[in-house]
Amino acid sequence: MGILYIIATPIGNLGDITLRALETLKAVDAILCEDTRRTKILLDHYNIKKPLISYHQHSRLTKIDLVIKKLKNGEKLALVSDAGTPGISDPGNELIGQIVKLSDGQIEIIPIPGPSAITAALSVSGFDCSKFLFLGFLPKKKGRQTILHNLARDPFDNLTIIFYESPFRIGKTLGELIGFFGEERKAVVMRELTKKFEEIKRGSLKSLAKYFLLKKFKGEFVVVINKK
Repeated sequence: MGILYIIATPIGNLGDITLRALETLKAVDAILCEDTRRTKILLDHYNIKKPLISYHQHSRLTKIDLVIKKLKNGEKLALVSDAGTPGISDPGNELIGQIVKLSDGQIEIIPIPGPSAITAALSVSGFDCSKFLFLGFLPKKKGRQTILHNLARDPFDNLTIIFYESPFRIGKTLGELIGFFGEERKAVVMRELTKKFEEIKRGSLKSLAKYFLLKKFKGEFVVVINKK
């Protein structure tokens, strides 16, 4: 049987990849990735030439069958996401789950840990992160208000909360949070972590909402809200 390596890749700065990740990428037979163009940038940077297999949220079950067939034939494959650790708020989670389910435990799945926007954001937040709640992306519409309402109540209000947000909704979301957590609740908003235009803003929800409503921003956002 083959081996599937779950490899964390940089969330921005290409220098953040681990030596073990590079060694593994060089050793596998092929690499599964969300966007072959983005993965190729990383591989070209480190002069790694491997066949790329596209796997994303619209991939059909036939693609999973192909992957499992390769693994059962003894191939060694790597799974990477566009950025960070696969399986966390990306399509890799479904692929891994299906492989576990359909392979009868015969395929070895090995993590190659490394960069993650979650841990990077928590590490610089300054908040108590001994316990935290990660939400991925908040729903755009259905269930959104219910989730926010529940987060402001026990037992969740005693946990540090972290989630991802779109640049198109960041200001509006921070404004919404005021209605549930209060305008003085402390938070940290991080944009483009590890990238050239990295920005980390700290303050109350009121001050942060005001700042991010002033203009349109680009990039990827991570929001950390301090516990009550």
